[in-house]
Amino acid sequence: MSVTPATPVTPPRAISGLREFWYYFSQNTGAVIGFVIFVLLVLIAITSPWIAPHDPAKIYNGFFLVPPAWQEGGDVRFIFGTDAIGRDILSRLMHGARYSLLIGAVVVAISLTGGIILGLLAGYFRGWVDTLIMRVMDIILAFPSLLLALVMVMVQVLARALVLVMVMVQVLALALALVMVQVLALVQVLALVQVLALALALVMVLALVLELVGMLVGESAQVLARAQVLAQVLALVLALVLALVLALVSVLALALVSVLVLVLAQVLALVSVLALALVSVLVLALVSVLALVLAQVLAQVLAQVLVLAQVLAQVLAQVLVLVLVLVSVLAILKKP
Repeated sequence: MSVTPATPVTPPRAISGLREFWYYFSQNTGAVIGFVIFVLLVLIAITSPWIAPHDPAKIYNGFFLVPPAWQEGGDVRFIFGTDAIGRDILSRLMHGARYSLLIGAVVVAISLTGGIILGLLAGYFRGWVDTLIMRVMDIILAFPSLLLALVMVMVQVLARALVLVMVMVQVLALALALVMVQVLALVQVLALVQVLALALALVMVLALVLELVGMLVGESAQVLARAQVLAQVLALVLALVLALVLALVSVLALALVSVLVLVLAQVLALVSVLALALVSVLVLALVSVLALVLAQVLAQVLAQVLVLAQVLAQVLAQVLVLVLVLVSVLAILKKP
């Protein structure tokens, strides 16, 4: 019986890092499919200005809400159909992929840069710097992603509402200042009109005095003089009435504007109270969310502690069983 000698096993050739990566990467079919889809999306996003069938912003009248081409009522010119105002959906998807990939790349780049900087600081300084950075990262990672996203959205919405309230307060304050300026201008105008009316009354009184002096000096044309005196008296009465009316109007206008200022002040105070209430609600919401997150973290910690306690109890039970077995064996061995 002859024995065939074993063939020597030749060691594999040394391959480059990229080839080695592709060799192991190609073993995973799902990873290869995902990589191909990603490359296709990148190529479509880059070449979308040339391969898109239509202008993404162009509106086609008469083609509103057209269904996809493979459905009933579809049009082969619009493969994915059109939106509510007649724009091609496929072209908009191709162009929109550019912005989506750009936003994702920017976010990843910013996160990567921050992570690298923090990692370098923690690894270089070590000590309390490393501990502080790592504990902060542990706290961030302990938050559930969905809950953290909801908190961020809620904070953003409340912050926008608070900004709108503050802008409203500033607008009301500006309107109040403008009203005060207008009130001061109106008061000055009314005061000027009163001065003019009083000056006119004084002029009329002076004219009346002069007419009386003329009547005393000369008795001629008595009828004409009396008529002039009567006219002057009437003018004086009218001037006095005008001054009284203007004074009354100025008082009423000042009272009305004062009431308006008081109303605006009350509205401003009410808006300030609403702003404070909104801030209080924001603080309470943040405290509630933090309490909820803390409770969840504590629940997870307690669950881990309970699991650890259960494991320790099982270990102690096993140790007790082992001790009992050893005691039994020793008791059996000591028997004659």
